[in-house]
Amino acid sequence: MDYLQIARETLGVEEKALGQLSEKLDDTFTEVVDLILNCKGRLVIGGIGKSGLVGKKMVATFASTGTPSFFLHPTEAFHGDLGMLKPIDVVMLISYSGETDDVNELIPSLKNFGNKIIALTSNKNSTLARHADYVLDIRVEREVCPNNLAPTTSVVVTMALGDALAVCLMRARDFQPEDFAKFHPGGSLGRRLLCRVKDQMQTRLPIAALTTSFTDCLTIMNEGRMGVALVMEQQQLRGIITDGDIRRALTANGANTLSKTAQELMTSHPKTIHQDTYLSEAENYMKAHKIHSLVVVDDAQNVVGLVEFSS
Repeated sequence: MDYLQIARETLGVEEKALGQLSEKLDDTFTEVVDLILNCKGRLVIGGIGKSGLVGKKMVATFASTGTPSFFLHPTEAFHGDLGMLKPIDVVMLISYSGETDDVNELIPSLKNFGNKIIALTSNKNSTLARHADYVLDIRVEREVCPNNLAPTTSVVVTMALGDALAVCLMRARDFQPEDFAKFHPGGSLGRRLLCRVKDQMQTRLPIAALTTSFTDCLTIMNEGRMGVALVMEQQQLRGIITDGDIRRALTANGANTLSKTAQELMTSHPKTIHQDTYLSEAENYMKAHKIHSLVVVDDAQNVVGLVEFSS
């Protein structure tokens, strides 16, 4: 078998289905975005089987991008989980056929509570569609499964529709990376956007005096393990010596470099950053100036640390 050809055909079918989904979108989609945007409660998503798995993924995306959301399992809902709902919540139910019993059996309770219902289904004449306030069409020509049975293409389309809703809501709320970081404090993005320089800086500083010899400068740099030495005089920063400074000195002076002092090797007036600056800003600054280590200062311009950035 030509597996590559099968894979390309599979992706081609799903790509076509996504294009058809895009063409089918109408004013109902806009109304659904506005409904969720103006919801005073949460977006509650329910589904069974593959639809349930897609619903859980949608919940994860919505919740992490500024739309309070949780997943409600239709079966568990009948055994107490309906108590999680408030009338101000909007409920999205996913059923490709629109005739999933456990999903449709929720409808009377939702109507009684006063929840608005969004249906994601392929059948606009189904039980679910007829009782929903809004219907979004997820119909596909066929599943890419060879037997046209396993939910495949329909899963891709449904998930993409959820992504489209999430992106519209993010745009409407002007959801920024800083907002994203608030919901992902444990990730690298959250660390950069929420942490300040003082939270990550090295406080054990490699310090040399103006008269420190070349060889002693190398020792200080190696012991500091940051590839730099700070040249200080009377607790004031006079310059910085980096690996680059050493290489340039050796290239220009050869063996004569061995007789140089820190004052002759250093770069005067090194760039600094305040300790309360966000780490993301520090990284952007270091990228812009193509520097690996940055001197950290406090309000009085006293040196309090060093921060590194690895590209």
